[in-house]
Amino acid sequence: MLKIKDLNVYYGAIHALTDINIDVEEGEIVTLIGANGAGKTSTLRAISGLATEKTGEILFNGTSINGMPTYKMAGLGIAHVPEGRRIFANLSVMENLELGAYLRKDKAEIHKDYEMIFEKFPRLKERRKQLAGTLSGGEQQMLAMGRALMIRPKIILLDEPSMGLAPLVVQDIFNIIKEINKAGTTVLLVEQNAHMALSIAHKAYVLETGKIVLKGNAQDLLNDDAVRSAYLGE
Repeated sequence: MLKIKDLNVYYGAIHALTDINIDVEEGEIVTLIGANGAGKTSTLRAISGLATEKTGEILFNGTSINGMPTYKMAGLGIAHVPEGRRIFANLSVMENLELGAYLRKDKAEIHKDYEMIFEKFPRLKERRKQLAGTLSGGEQQMLAMGRALMIRPKIILLDEPSMGLAPLVVQDIFNIIKEINKAGTTVLLVEQNAHMALSIAHKAYVLETGKIVLKGNAQDLLNDDAVRSAYLGE
């Protein structure tokens, strides 16, 4: 579904990503793990057109999306939930969800998707008239994910969904990621909680200083002594 070939990303003179190659098959959860500054977020930003100084090729279902405006990518079915949630704090929960469906015209189906979101995230239903900025961190993360799901994505890019959340809420978020994937959405997950990420992923890539140093079956990496020592604190 998603193929990244020889991707290099620059921020001015800084060479942030070097020759990155990643394959995401339809129906998979693929995770990128690594320390802060390893290039995980830059990879997602490059895919969705937010990192503009880049070389290499990014293909979605066989079509190059290099240089494509981000809103057009949303129309193709690529949703990006950025680090730090980026919800519209001054709008209500419901207005945030409506913006997720901005490109859609199928009103009856949109209504069904609101119901699906409220079923997955009951707390959002209770707070649908509330200003998004007044939600807890966990609720804001749920809203950001719900808003992304409103475009009916084929693939969802999730950047650090557990950041700053209590352990019980993190468990909820990861259960929902598994549900989203089981319902048919492919997931590319960037996550500093490597243990949680590897426990739900099919495949994983390990980044260090902008390069992929390890890749393979997520379960194998979870049981790899070097990975456990470097990334899982064991």
